[in-house]
Amino acid sequence: MQHGPAVRRRKLGAELRALRTSAGLTSGEAARLVGWHQSKVSRIETGTSGAKPADVRLLLDAYGVADPQLRDLLLVLAGSGRGTGRHHHWWHAYRGVLPPTYRDFISLESQASAMRTLETTVVPGLLQTPEYARAVTRAAVDGVPEERLDALVEVRLARQDVLRRDPPLELRAVLDEAVLRREVGGPGVMARQLERLVEAARLPHVRLQVLPFGAGAHIGVTGSFVIFSFSSTSDLDVVVLDHLTSSLYLERKEDLEAYSEAFNALGIHALSPEDSLDFIAATAAGA
Repeated sequence: MQHGPAVRRRKLGAELRALRTSAGLTSGEAARLVGWHQSKVSRIETGTSGAKPADVRLLLDAYGVADPQLRDLLLVLAGSGRGTGRHHHWWHAYRGVLPPTYRDFISLESQASAMRTLETTVVPGLLQTPEYARAVTRAAVDGVPEERLDALVEVRLARQDVLRRDPPLELRAVLDEAVLRREVGGPGVMARQLERLVEAARLPHVRLQVLPFGAGAHIGVTGSFVIFSFSSTSDLDVVVLDHLTSSLYLERKEDLEAYSEAFNALGIHALSPEDSLDFIAATAAGA
């Protein structure tokens, strides 16, 4: 269990080590190819020290890695990357208001091909309306100045571009019924938010399921979580657990398997996507 920057260094190092091995090179041979001391390659591969984007490019070139998607993903883990258009690294403009773990979360979200999430308290950020996002942020960050509140809401809405890009992020979300019942921002705000969920549920790359109160106690009662998956390699998949003051990142194989199994179990106990859509629509009608 690690914080974001540490887990990213470790994941980057593990992937670079695998690529070096696939290229048939020892760490000493790789170091000579790029003009470094062997200890620098070892420190990067073990995650002991970070790697600059320029360093990663040198290693990828030395290992003959041409896959642009994999190169970009690894460069993002190093804090850079080719990105997609003007939106790449847009969150850097908000460095003054975003804690490092949140920036780390956004960078992973921007590069992930799929996201699975269990939400037990509020609507997922990628599906929030501006009014709902403002109400949630104001409640979560006590006494936040209006200017900072505006910036945090802008970030929340900008993150939603991943659902509109080509190809879009594949989003699978299981929502506890409490998410739909908890009134956030007043009746009008909540009614519009539920309508937004109905619209989102009809998108081909969004799958929403509601876990009704009638399902009783379930594994999700321990809290919300997110699983990011990447099309280039499953070795970079990561589970994110949100806490009041920080986020924790789980990247061990057994952790990923446990949370994946938990998410699948929740999907079995939840309403089908079709029934969930009807349930959300009925809740909206009664809001």
